[in-house]
Amino acid sequence: MIRVFPRRTKWTPNDDMVFIGEPPIIGRPPDLPVYISCSFTWDINECERLYRSWSASYSDVQIGGPALGDCGSEFEPGRFIKNGVVITSRGCPKNCPWCFVPSREGEIRELEVKDGYIIQDNNLLACSMGHLEKVFDMLRVQSHAAQFMGLDAEFLTENHVDLLDSIRVDRMFFAYDTNGDTYHLEKTADLLSDYNRNKKRCYVLVGYGGESLKNAEKRLLKMWELGYMPFAMLYRDDNYKRRHVSKQWQDLTRIFSRPAIMRGYCKNHFSTEKIPAEISEQIQTRLHSFESDLHRQNQGQNP
Repeated sequence: MIRVFPRRTKWTPNDDMVFIGEPPIIGRPPDLPVYISCSFTWDINECERLYRSWSASYSDVQIGGPALGDCGSEFEPGRFIKNGVVITSRGCPKNCPWCFVPSREGEIRELEVKDGYIIQDNNLLACSMGHLEKVFDMLRVQSHAAQFMGLDAEFLTENHVDLLDSIRVDRMFFAYDTNGDTYHLEKTADLLSDYNRNKKRCYVLVGYGGESLKNAEKRLLKMWELGYMPFAMLYRDDNYKRRHVSKQWQDLTRIFSRPAIMRGYCKNHFSTEKIPAEISEQIQTRLHSFESDLHRQNQGQNP
């Protein structure tokens, strides 16, 4: 099977049957089935264009993926995401208004556990303990430390912590989507107090539902204060590519996506440690510029 993607990301497979964009002029593979993978709604137009382009040379071209409502079937390692990544379940029992997963994939469906060390499930901790034990049995024999890309603080229990303590953990990501998640993240910070900030990370949804820049910064700093490494995730809807994103929101997400800059910004904010010498004058200028812009923003400023 030939797999086509609109752009290369860090998750894109890299075998000889993977292509980015147009069919190659030189070294074109034989007439095999072609599957164009569309993960994001803002890529739909480009993927439809690629469908027409590949259809001119190949007889069996299909287009699909999460952006087109694909509910997902059994996971095949290395097919549409790079080797090392594994998905052991589909769906989610929650129904968050900003998330497409429940409408696309439905309730939790536990899949056959395949080998991998980067766990990309939407809500792994919503799975049964029986399933989780199979996942952790698999992780114990991997040569790499485990990376958990989607853990829900609301579901974390001491039993889950025992499982985490039984393996090597490289990093785990939680999510801070609304102020209502604060309690669960505080509880999780206590349960995982033995894990340092580099291992304990948190995606912070910002800019959703008219959130102000000031409130977004406050929530990001709250996660830092609790011992997480926060990463700003600016809300993107179907009109993302056509929507103007202000410089202030760009600066906020840039600061809270680069750990070196983030450390300096947060340490400066809490005034408990000196800003590391390796933070350059250029970065310092950007931080001061952002802080000045932030103070000029109204509470109701939207991205």
